[in-house]
Amino acid sequence: MAGIPLYFVDLQDDLDDFGFEDYGPDCDSMRITAFLDIPGQDNLTPLARLEKYAFSDNIFNRQIIARGLLDVFRDFSSNEEDFLTVMEIVVRLSEDAEPTVRTELMEQIPPIAIFLQESRPKFPTAFFEYLMPIVVRYLTDVNNQVRKAGQEALLILLEQDLVSQSDIENKVCPILLDLSAPDSDDEYKVEAVNIICKMASMLSRTTVEHMLLPRFCELCSDGKLFQVRKICAANFGDICNAVGQEATERLLIPKFFELCSDSVWGMRKACAECFMAVSYTTSPEVRRSKLSPLFISLISDTCRWVRQAAFQSLGPFISTFANPSSAGLYIREDGTLSIRPSTQDVNSSSCQLSSSITLTSSSTNTTLSSSEQPMEIKPEPATEEASAEVNTELSVENINEESSDCCTSPGEDVSQLSQGDKVAAGVTEVTKDNCFPGTNSELQSSEDLFNTFLYWRPPLPDISQDLELLQFKTEKHKDSCSGPCNNCVASSEIRKVLESLQEHMDDPDVQAQVQVLSAALRAAQFDSVGDYETKKMEESSGKLQNKTISDEMAVSDATCKQVEEDTLSSPPSQDHISDQSTTSMLKSTDSEEQHGGTTVLLKSEQENNPPFEDDKSKLQDIIPQPLLDQYLSMTDPARAQTVDTEIAKHCAYSLPGVALTLGRQNWHCLKDTYETLASDVQWKVRRTLAFSIHELAVILGDQLTAADLVPIFNGFLKDLDEVRIGVLKHLYDFLKLLHADKRREYLYQLQEFVVTDNSRNWRFRYELAEQLILILELYSPNEVYDYLRHIALTLCSDKVSEVRWISFKLVVAILRKFYANNANALGLNFINELVVRFRHCSKWVGRQAFAFICQAVVEEECMPVEQFVEHLLPSLLSLASDPVPNVRVLLAKALRQTLLEKAYFKSVGNPHLEAAEETILALQSDRDQDVSFFATIKLKQGNMDNTTLEKQN
Repeated sequence: MAGIPLYFVDLQDDLDDFGFEDYGPDCDSMRITAFLDIPGQDNLTPLARLEKYAFSDNIFNRQIIARGLLDVFRDFSSNEEDFLTVMEIVVRLSEDAEPTVRTELMEQIPPIAIFLQESRPKFPTAFFEYLMPIVVRYLTDVNNQVRKAGQEALLILLEQDLVSQSDIENKVCPILLDLSAPDSDDEYKVEAVNIICKMASMLSRTTVEHMLLPRFCELCSDGKLFQVRKICAANFGDICNAVGQEATERLLIPKFFELCSDSVWGMRKACAECFMAVSYTTSPEVRRSKLSPLFISLISDTCRWVRQAAFQSLGPFISTFANPSSAGLYIREDGTLSIRPSTQDVNSSSCQLSSSITLTSSSTNTTLSSSEQPMEIKPEPATEEASAEVNTELSVENINEESSDCCTSPGEDVSQLSQGDKVAAGVTEVTKDNCFPGTNSELQSSEDLFNTFLYWRPPLPDISQDLELLQFKTEKHKDSCSGPCNNCVASSEIRKVLESLQEHMDDPDVQAQVQVLSAALRAAQFDSVGDYETKKMEESSGKLQNKTISDEMAVSDATCKQVEEDTLSSPPSQDHISDQSTTSMLKSTDSEEQHGGTTVLLKSEQENNPPFEDDKSKLQDIIPQPLLDQYLSMTDPARAQTVDTEIAKHCAYSLPGVALTLGRQNWHCLKDTYETLASDVQWKVRRTLAFSIHELAVILGDQLTAADLVPIFNGFLKDLDEVRIGVLKHLYDFLKLLHADKRREYLYQLQEFVVTDNSRNWRFRYELAEQLILILELYSPNEVYDYLRHIALTLCSDKVSEVRWISFKLVVAILRKFYANNANALGLNFINELVVRFRHCSKWVGRQAFAFICQAVVEEECMPVEQFVEHLLPSLLSLASDPVPNVRVLLAKALRQTLLEKAYFKSVGNPHLEAAEETILALQSDRDQDVSFFATIKLKQGNMDNTTLEKQN
């Protein structure tokens, strides 16, 4: 109550004379300076009156002036002298002792600056000379509210690019550096750090790097205030983005490591939340070698809140490893993911190599095999028989592995492979232009050419001479040896290839080659039953230098010898052979583990060892394996108890990004996780997957979609409405990715969308109608007539007008589909059904709907006008005698606003024009005023919105 006299004491006359009682906190929409134009008893000019109240003893007067400064500038901007006088008043007012006045003044600075920018030809330097110093001065104001207003004004001015570079470097940055100095006041320092972080993205990279970055790095290590470090951690990603990759890796990454190991858990949590932004700015090498282990430490933090933030950022962090072009995809300008036009689906035989690819026994790198499309194998004539033996076994060994494309990836240039990699991959000659059409260097960026296979991997040994020796010896023994002898040569030479690889056993790719070549060796041994072959294998096994390979050969030799003995004595059973083989292998397990070798399993043992295959199916080389393992563990129920109850939802939300990163060739790593999420008990998790399943289908391609996503999609169709709406919103996007035969199966299920759990959920049916309009192009006219026509007619009779109106558009689209494809008979049948169902409907809403449909047909011109006047116009004109005025109103609007505006009905001598004009005349004399009004008037704005017209009725 103490403040009341300020508004009335000694000011009652002024308030009465100038209408101040009309102004208050909510007077922003009013012209606050109107009182300056009212002549009063003081006989002062408006400018003098402005000065009087700007420096009045009453705070309220000064607040009113500060709040209305923009109007003041507009009123006095026509005269330069008056304008400068107002500017001087503003400068004096900025020194007001009352904080509320200074706050009101600062809030008006940004709009005034924008006004001055528009009037720049008149006052080019007014803002920089008068107003900018006020903004800078308010950054150090003693009042917290004034400083806050000054900071917000500064950010707005920077965002609008109204502050000159010289002012930033000479006025703004020095003030912020002083406020953030080590000896500065704590409150000022926290505010300065905050404003530095926010303005970094609005300044040039040079300014940030040279003026603000050194201080930011110091503040990251501030040991006095954890609030300062927390602000730095929360905005670390923005600073990295502002300074670029080089400065980030040189200066910021070490500081980021410090913050991630801070003793305060809030710092570590903030780092986890901005991890993706930091990773996005770094190079792939730093991302893989430094940031990945750092993130694993955060995800294993002792604090639950840090782990929770880390798991929420895990999917986004993994997505920074993505290269969409390597999956044959690209991101449009609107942010949507699309298939590259020039690249067909890899898994549907899109990679056609015109040059022959010679695949020998050393060419069984699993990354180049294909379980769905076998690689073309063209053996040399001299080694055809031996190669057939080996290659058959190789295909058996690799058939269960999820493989990559026949080329490294759709976005990579195969010609960039080193010679050693070509030999190791078994590709002797691959022409650049023959792999994935359209992926030449003109379509590729530097990022597209990045390949982890080349980036971190040491070169493989050159074994081309061994391959030539293999071919030469096979040719030599071709004519003199039988089938088993050919296998003998192949086995001995495979050993030599294995021997040459032993120096590189620390490489995972070499280990994979050794494993598969060992399998090929066993295939040759099983086909040989002679004593000579057994002895030859025993002698060759002594030449291997690595103990692991020696043990593997011993196991294979013992197994093969046992098979021969059993064969000579009596016909053994397959189970007996397997038992003997398993016993021999178990004896060598310990030595294999000691030397880190790859365990060699018989084919039967591999088939009976699902855990090994399951673990192997989760391996990939796109991202660090620990990251993927942690991501896959997000579906573990224990995580929901120890980390976050909604961790599964976060996993589902980021799954498309992770799938894009790994590529379709590594979908096997995520398949089980996706199926687990799709069957999660929480409907929010399933709903998240339903909304993104169409994007995942784009990433995986048609074959994987049909095999793995379609069953889950079908399950979503029968789920709760909250889940079904996710599928429905992108139904067209998903169906268009399927093959025609698979797409045709959903014609039976579309009508199930009409039925919902809650009949009041009309938006569900509205979305269905919208999707059906798009889906029409995916099916033939006969399919549309047989299945979609019934759904459209049902929706046209919906209880909700919004659903009915969108359904009328669906009917128009169906008619267009029929007549555009010359299905005139189907179109005529559909028209007859519309006439029977709506024109002769017993309810007036149905007859009104018929008028709407006819009007829409004419507007969209979806059918030949001759067909319309013959089959629809007579029924439409007959509505003139309808007993319900609302129906006649719609008829009048359709005739006056649409039909008679078409050129066809304006032509002289048109036989149908006379009937339409007679109907209009009858409606003009209708007893209902609304009917006669709309039959007479011609709207000036053209056709009104049909939804609005329906609501009026």
